Amino acid sequence: MPVSVSNSKLIYNALKACDVKIISALPETWLVHLIRMADEDPDMQLVRIAKEEEAIGISAGAHLAGVNSALLMQNHGFLAAINPIVSLALLYKIPLVMLISYRGHMGEKDAWQTQGGLVTEPILRSLNIPIWHLNNAVDIDRRIKDAQTLAHAALHPVAILLSRELMWEE
Repeated sequence: MPVSVSNSKLIYNALKACDVKIISALPETWLVHLIRMADEDPDMQLVRIAKEEEAIGISAGAHLAGVNSALLMQNHGFLAAINPIVSLALLYKIPLVMLISYRGHMGEKDAWQTQGGLVTEPILRSLNIPIWHLNNAVDIDRRIKDAQTLAHAALHPVAILLSRELMWEE
């Protein structure tokens, strides 16, 4: 099954409508089109990271400079970024808009993805990070706009979980 170009474009356009100017990402299958779109857009700064925890610092710096940013990551990347989320974003009230490919959830066929999928939501909840599931294209604009609004009003990270139903075409 290929990654949905049309839904990726809707997500990207929703981020642009929120005046996102910086996107941090590490290569990931479900996010490939989003990363390409950011890379090809002269109005967007794509920061290619080596580890997901770097994206937390990039978004913190963007926030302090008054620039809107978003983080693209797989849920295993989110798990790798727990320390800077807690010790930087939560401690210093940095809004993060994290778009997380929700690997290892229902329908997952790759065994190596399943353990991360099983713990993603419980860990988000334990950190008191609001979670919004993005399951269909109809909700994209509203969910991303509302997530950014909440992140900035609360000065707190938010997580948008990108589902298999949204990111893959049958």
